[in-house]
Amino acid sequence: MIPAFLRRHPLTVIVLAQLCGTSLWFSINGVWWSMAPDLGLSNADLGYLTLTVQLGFIVGTLTMAATGLADRFHASVIFAVACLCGALVNGAFLLVAAQPPFDLLLRFLTGLCLAGIYPLGMKLIISWVPRHAGVALSWLVGMLTLGTALPHLMQGMTLGIPWQWPLLGASMLALLGGGLVLLLGDGPHLPKAGGKIPLRQGLSGLKIPRFRAVAGGYFGHCWELYAFWMLVPLLVGREIGRLGAADAWIPWLAFAVIALGFAGCVGGGVISRYRGSEWVARRALAMSGALCLAYPFLTWAPAGLLLILLALWGVAVIADSPQFSALAAANAPQELVGSSLAVMNAIGFALTVPAIWLTSLLWELQGAWVLLWLLPGPLLGLWAMRGLKKK
Repeated sequence: MIPAFLRRHPLTVIVLAQLCGTSLWFSINGVWWSMAPDLGLSNADLGYLTLTVQLGFIVGTLTMAATGLADRFHASVIFAVACLCGALVNGAFLLVAAQPPFDLLLRFLTGLCLAGIYPLGMKLIISWVPRHAGVALSWLVGMLTLGTALPHLMQGMTLGIPWQWPLLGASMLALLGGGLVLLLGDGPHLPKAGGKIPLRQGLSGLKIPRFRAVAGGYFGHCWELYAFWMLVPLLVGREIGRLGAADAWIPWLAFAVIALGFAGCVGGGVISRYRGSEWVARRALAMSGALCLAYPFLTWAPAGLLLILLALWGVAVIADSPQFSALAAANAPQELVGSSLAVMNAIGFALTVPAIWLTSLLWELQGAWVLLWLLPGPLLGLWAMRGLKKK
């Protein structure tokens, strides 16, 4: 009876599972302000821990594409197993926190598990709700955004409680998400590929001009997105310090800035039904690029104004992501949608690594001026999207 109820609302089930599963992604970042002084860690350590998650995700998505796992096996089973493993690895981090290389290894393994959650969530959406994919995927990526912000909320709600508890909470949420998807199962609208799928077939989408243009825009978006999310608590902390407010506000405002991306995703999805995914993706990428350029030159402005700009940036920086996914799914070879999306994710997330590394390394030296290092992403992404005008 439970599966029958869930199957009547597949989109709701998948997006809630995505929210729960992706809470693992920035679980360390969410507790950073209490964990770092407790363990004697620096902001550079935050960058390294974030980078290893990204590297794990890249290796995982490439493995998916090279082995054909994303198209050879049930997406719901892969998603559930990845949630289970991710929950266990995230919990085990408590035993080795601030003990390199074991802490970095476990964050790498967390990223590896996330490769079975995020891309497979996209495939599950397409398999259940093939019509209006831009709208459906906007809810999925919106939940990824809330999942990213959730650790900050959990930290804000548990101030005074050891930072280990929010981390364990993220693991429990991941278990819940995996269980929901396992009960739901796969949708009926995608063919199951047979046999082993070589990596070169996963790359075959890049031979299609329109898919390549979409991927180029997505790559520029990725360069900016995760580095910005990593910097949010640092940028918020800067403005809280200027206001003379208590540090207890930092996790709450960091959550708000990132979580506002949910509104950007869902609002962009609604608009895409009338104006198209390409229209939304272009304008969201242009807006976040404009904020990339403007923010460092406005650091003299009142702290309240800069917090408002961060909120607007939080909306714009992720609003294009579901539209890129919808455009990619529409332009990829249909029998290889899972592998094509996995390859696109792998390359895109590979580009997050130098962006995160640069900004975390240079933050102490340059402060908010490090945001200019993110600007090439939106600029080159918009340039690549010129190919979408060609039929």
